[in-house]
Amino acid sequence: MEEKLVLTQEWDKSFPQSDKVEHSKVTFHNRYGITLAADIYKPKDAEDRLAAIAVCGPVGAVKEQAAGLYAQTMAERGFLTMAFDPSFTGESGGQPRYMASPDINTEDFQAAVDYLSLREDVDPEKIGIIGICGWGGMVLNAQRTKDYQNGSYALAGGVAEEVPEDAPFYVKDYHDYYKTRRGYHPRSLNSNGGWNVTGTMSFMNQPILRYSSEIRSAVLIIHGEKAHSCYFSRDAYAAMTEGNPNPENKELLIIPGAVHTDLYDKLDVIPFDKMAEFFRKAMRQQE
Repeated sequence: MEEKLVLTQEWDKSFPQSDKVEHSKVTFHNRYGITLAADIYKPKDAEDRLAAIAVCGPVGAVKEQAAGLYAQTMAERGFLTMAFDPSFTGESGGQPRYMASPDINTEDFQAAVDYLSLREDVDPEKIGIIGICGWGGMVLNAQRTKDYQNGSYALAGGVAEEVPEDAPFYVKDYHDYYKTRRGYHPRSLNSNGGWNVTGTMSFMNQPILRYSSEIRSAVLIIHGEKAHSCYFSRDAYAAMTEGNPNPENKELLIIPGAVHTDLYDKLDVIPFDKMAEFFRKAMRQQE
């Protein structure tokens, strides 16, 4: 039986709506039978088939936050874009709620590309993806027993309601985005109760970089110089290019002075022009 989703029709994003872009809502399915909800952003007056981009993230966020801003801004640059909620979160389906699964979330992106490739207004040979932040979390096996006994899934807690003065800078940065008018959204895990405590357990043994050196497609990694997580992008780039037969189409772009959350919504920091140039170049090479 197909899961019926309830989609909010009014504009409820954490950013202003662009007058250069048409916005609509769609749903599609992944191979696990889960119905996913998405926002489509299309340049106004577009006539030909367009290059397309699917966008998702950050971890614990919803499509009404950074992913939507990325999608709308890239649509202003001529792409048809789609920001979607991954399985178990936001307006997308899947039970239990507030879970994360590397295999299912990977399939979510594949399903998004499949959906875009079948649209009449998309060039199926020119589809890219943007992933913001990453998937991660640490959990305890003991919580599974407690959840069973309680008959419900405990939440780990989102971003802290109050931040002490001596908190690390990145904790303050997350609070400034997720808990204020800047980025708060009522469906966002980070803005509210957080992940299901046991929901990200599969990440503990997920070797996500093991085969990255086999990637042939063009890849652009962007990170803020001052982000606490910047080391991960540097390590990922090194692992991906070492021994790779196609290192020439891999790029690492470090944004001077930027912190992690600057790349969520600061239009003067996010290198959208560089991203558009990257996608156009990569898509031309496929012709």
